[in-house]
This record gives sequence, C-alpha cells and structure tokens, in this order.
Amino acid sequence: MSSQEEILSDGRFSCIARDPRFWEMPEKERKVKIDKRFRAMFHDKKFKLKYTVDKRGRPVNYTSTENLRKFYALSESDSDLSEGDSKELTVKKKKKKKAKGKGEADS
Repeated sequence: MSSQEEILSDGRFSCIARDPRFWEMPEKERKVKIDKRFRAMFHDKKFKLKYTVDKRGRPVNYTSTENLRKFYALSESDSDLSEGDSKELTVKKKKKKKAKGKGEADS
C-alpha cells in the first residue's frame, strides 16, 4: 500500500485519484442483474459444464455455474420471488404429506 501512496503523492499521477475513470467499480454494480426469466441457468443441467483444465491447460476443479454466479446476480425482486416460491413448495409438500397420511389412516 505504501507504494500506491507514493504514486498518488507524486505530482504526475495525482490526477488519477480524482479521475472517475480509474475508480474501482462498486461491488453491487459489478454483477449483471438477471431477472426471473433466466434464473434457471443457475441450477439447470443444460448450463452446467464441469471443467478439468483452465484455458492455459492447468488442472482445475470447478463448474460453469460457479462462473455464472461470479458475473451474474439475480435481481432483488426475483430473489424475493424465488424465496416465496420455495415457501409455497414446502407448504404444498406438507399438504400432500398430510393428505397421504389421512388416506392411509382411513384404509
């Protein structure tokens, strides 16, 4: 860090600290927002590839889904929807289990 402070204190490079072209992008603006139409790409098998080597031939052990999560984020309204959908699914499953349990008790 001290070398960076030295660079910024140098008169030739002092404008870099004030120039927005050289600012680091905020974390929440880094990722592209994906809406609910495309959220299947995070868990669908069609989008999942398992890599064994990287582009330079070095061995790696990761999938394309991890890459997608690095560059894309679900929009906040869709993440709320997905949480609501998962809650609805658990409620439906509970109702089915109760219905099956009552049917078995009657017979």
